Amino acid sequence: MTRTISTARASARRRTAFMAGTLGAAVIALAGCTDNAPSAGAAGSATGPAGNTAAGPLTVTSTDSECTLSAATAPSGNLVFNVTNDGSKITEFYLLGEDKLRIVGEVENIGPGLSRDLVVRAAPGSYHAACKPGMVGDGIQSAFTVTDSGVDLDAGSDPELVAQANTQYGAYVKDQTEQLKTKTDQFAAAFVAGKDAQARALYAPTRVHWERIETVAESFGDLDPRMDLREADLEPGQKWTGWHVAEKDLWPPASGYRKLTSAQRTAIADQLVADTKILYDRTRTMTYTLDQIGNGAKSLLDEIATGKVTGEEEFWSHTDLWDFQANVDGARVAWEGLRPILKKRDATLDAQVQLRFAQLQKLLDRHKKGDGFITYDKLTKAQVKELSDAVNALGEPLSKITAAVL
Repeated sequence: MTRTISTARASARRRTAFMAGTLGAAVIALAGCTDNAPSAGAAGSATGPAGNTAAGPLTVTSTDSECTLSAATAPSGNLVFNVTNDGSKITEFYLLGEDKLRIVGEVENIGPGLSRDLVVRAAPGSYHAACKPGMVGDGIQSAFTVTDSGVDLDAGSDPELVAQANTQYGAYVKDQTEQLKTKTDQFAAAFVAGKDAQARALYAPTRVHWERIETVAESFGDLDPRMDLREADLEPGQKWTGWHVAEKDLWPPASGYRKLTSAQRTAIADQLVADTKILYDRTRTMTYTLDQIGNGAKSLLDEIATGKVTGEEEFWSHTDLWDFQANVDGARVAWEGLRPILKKRDATLDAQVQLRFAQLQKLLDRHKKGDGFITYDKLTKAQVKELSDAVNALGEPLSKITAAVL
C-alpha cells in the first residue's frame, strides 16, 4: 500500500486553515510515540554531512528550508524516524520508494515545535526521505538507503496471523472497490442525465466506499488528484476533475456560479468512471504488510482530523459525516485484522483502542439521520469540538499499534 506526495495530493490541501483554528491543538495531539527503535547507519542528510554511526531512532529535523536526517542509511527491519519541526510552518515527513512516488510511510500534521514518530518495516533497497514544510510541493528530498541486515522481516510474528491479516485486509479493499465501481456507474448515469435529486442521493453513499480505503486509493499518485481534488487546492492552470466538481454542480453556490453543460457533465462523469475502473483493476492483486495496515489505520484518523472535522472535505454538500464514518470504518477494519497479533503483543493497548473506537462511534451515532447523517453545517461548535476530541483520543493509542505488532 503506497501513496504519492504530488502537489495535488489532498492530504496537503486542507491543513493550514484548520491548524490555525480553534481545533488545531487537539488535532496536533494525534501524534503517538513509539519505542520501537532500530540501529541507524551512516549519518547524512539533504543538508548535513555523512560518515558517523548512531544507535536508536533516526532523527529528522524539518525547517522551512531544510530536511536534515541523522543518517542516510539504516539496516533493514524496523525503522523509527523521530521527526521534529523546527520551522514556522506545519510539516510532513515521508519515506518514499526509489521512484519518489511510492510512499512507504508518512507522518503528517506536525506543527511548529512538535515531534512525531514514523515507524516502518523497511526491506533493503533505495529510498528517498522528504520533508514537506507548508505541506505543499514535492518537499525537500534526499536519498536514503536501507542495507541488508539479514533480519527476517517477519521475525517474532506468527506467520499464519500475518497472512490472515493480509488476506482479510486485501479482501476488504477489493470488496470496497467493487461497491465503489458499481455505485459510481449509477451516480455518473444520473449526473449525466441531469437527474440531480437522484445524483445528490447517491453522492455520499457512493463516496463512503472511497473514504473507507482512502489511504489505499491515495497510493496511486495519478488517480487521487484526478478523482478527489478540491477546488481550493487547484494550482494555476491545473484542470479540475473528479468527485468535487460534480459536488459543486449538484450543490451550487447561491450566486455567481455557471452550471456545467451537458457535455461538461459527460466528460467529468466519463473520466470518473474510467478512473474508478483503473482503481478497481489495480487493487485486484494488491498485498499488504503489517506496517502498511497499521499505518493506514492511523492515516485514516489523520484524514478525519485534517478534512472531515473541519468541514472542508465536502464544502458544497456538507456530507462530511458520511466521510467521517467511512474513515472510522476503514481504520476499524484495519485494526480488527491486526487484533490477533496485537492482543498477543500488547493486550492493554488493544483494549484502549477498542474503548476509544466505541466512544467515537457513540458520538457519531448521535448525528445519524435515517440511513445517513445530518449535514455538517447543522453541528454546533461544541459538537464539532467533541468529535475532534474523540478523534484525538483514538488517534493516540491507534498510532502505537504499528510498533506493537511489528
